[in-house]
Amino acid sequence: MADTALYRRVWRWHFYAGLFVLPFVLILSATGAVYLFKPQIDRWEESAFRGLSAEGAVSADAQLEAALEAYPGSRFNHYRLPEAPGDAAMLQLALPGGELAEVFVSPQGEVLGALDPDARIAATVARIHGTLLLGEWGDRLVELVASWTIVMILSGLYLWWPRPFSAAGTFWPRLSLRGRPLLRDIHRVTGFWISGLVLVMLASGLPWAGVWGSGFKWARTELGLIEGPQDWKIGAGAEHSAHAHGAVAHAPERPSHGLPLSAFVARAERENLAFPALVLPPHAPQLFGPPTGNEWTAKSQAQNRPLVRSVTYDPLTGAETGRRGFADQHPIDRAVNYGIAWHEGQLFGLANQLIGLATALALIAVTVLGAAMWWKRRPRGALGAPRGAERPLGPWLWVAVAVLAILLPLFGLSLLAVLAAEFLWNRLRGAMRRSEPQSSHQ
Repeated sequence: MADTALYRRVWRWHFYAGLFVLPFVLILSATGAVYLFKPQIDRWEESAFRGLSAEGAVSADAQLEAALEAYPGSRFNHYRLPEAPGDAAMLQLALPGGELAEVFVSPQGEVLGALDPDARIAATVARIHGTLLLGEWGDRLVELVASWTIVMILSGLYLWWPRPFSAAGTFWPRLSLRGRPLLRDIHRVTGFWISGLVLVMLASGLPWAGVWGSGFKWARTELGLIEGPQDWKIGAGAEHSAHAHGAVAHAPERPSHGLPLSAFVARAERENLAFPALVLPPHAPQLFGPPTGNEWTAKSQAQNRPLVRSVTYDPLTGAETGRRGFADQHPIDRAVNYGIAWHEGQLFGLANQLIGLATALALIAVTVLGAAMWWKRRPRGALGAPRGAERPLGPWLWVAVAVLAILLPLFGLSLLAVLAAEFLWNRLRGAMRRSEPQSSHQ
């Protein structure tokens, strides 16, 4: 082996990283696999409000009046255009107590029912995936897990490289093996083939993370790298289905000045915006960014971010006052949004979803196989961690660790904590060993 000491050290860190992230990887992979199919889940939840008769359809204004009459004292946030003729329109209302309600109104103006956006399946799965239901602390924990998973994959790639080279057991498992050697082959080969996909998946999720995302936002704005607001949230409020609760109080009960809702719904329909397409009145809260201001807004909220665009209108005349599409964003923002669309499985439809699902399932398999190998190998009653190397790190490895610590701040901080704990433990263990002869003599 080219460098046995280095190999043992990398293997040791790969083991500890894998042991730490194991339960979280299972949770995040499972919830991520479910969330990939958010559009299908949403349509299933709304199945009772779809495929209705379009005969005798009323205006969007009549639908709004019906929704507000059904929920007195509510404020109008936005109108979602039906995805297909005969589907109910969805009007999001802010209820008097501050909660949100997605009210579904038939083409004929009948209120069919309502859903709590925060209690929907995809929203619940997103909160588990983003915060483990632990709020800001959960967000930090998920980011820490993602950082150490990146380290686990990079160290795994180093361990994967065969010494000496052999295609069998490297690019495909040797199925003639049995027991732990076969598990090791499947673990190594599968880990290699999905490593690139998992790294992209992890990296594309970092802009949402509290620490990494805040640092990126600071660099984006304070350093003047990019102009204009970013259209994704960060931190504990960055669940994929996040809602702008803080701005609800500024939304009007109903449009009171200028042209009615139906005029802007008609304009939005002519834009052929990707579903879900929203029409927002002046001062209405948005999923991302500040309230809409003094204008009406028609915008797509599609998960396939390259399809997202918005158009604003003068409330008195209905004249277009501006439009913004994906091509108008800075190249860095476009790259981030490509990554988000890929992460959510919506960049190129069903194929993207299936690739994401296969990646999540393979990552679960690799994780379970790694745990099974450890369980088979470990001595009874002991942790069974790989033996460390006494030789100090080489300069290039220090550089690699330093670069990772800078790029992944929570990894860097946690690594310092681990190294400090290991140093103190070694000092304590050494002191205990030195005291043993004296104690026995007494």
